[in-house]
Amino acid sequence: QVQLVESGGGLVQPGGSLRLSCAASGFIFSSYAMSWYRQAPGKECELVAGITRIGGGRNYADSVKGRFTISRDNAKNLVYLQMNSLKPEDTAVYYCHAQINGYAYWGQGTQVTVSS
Repeated sequence: QVQLVESGGGLVQPGGSLRLSCAASGFIFSSYAMSWYRQAPGKECELVAGITRIGGGRNYADSVKGRFTISRDNAKNLVYLQMNSLKPEDTAVYYCHAQINGYAYWGQGTQVTVSS
């Protein structure tokens, strides 16, 4: 079955960096676009970044443009989110997402906390 497993979250000071990873299995990874979402306490879930099947197309939320980079390794079934210049408002649970044949699949999430 489809599985998405995130890792790489943690506590980081403002201005710091983290790289999130999402390991995918149970489907033909290179055939589907992938996305990262986040949900902060008391806020709605929001799209952070998306990447097309081969990685030629990427899109970002305005709030993270220029600071975050999404990438993927189709040979390893991995999608990444490099987060630089982190701000306290980036604090959230980050989720890996795939839309496969009309169904939305989510990982369990990884907590990112930006605080001094």
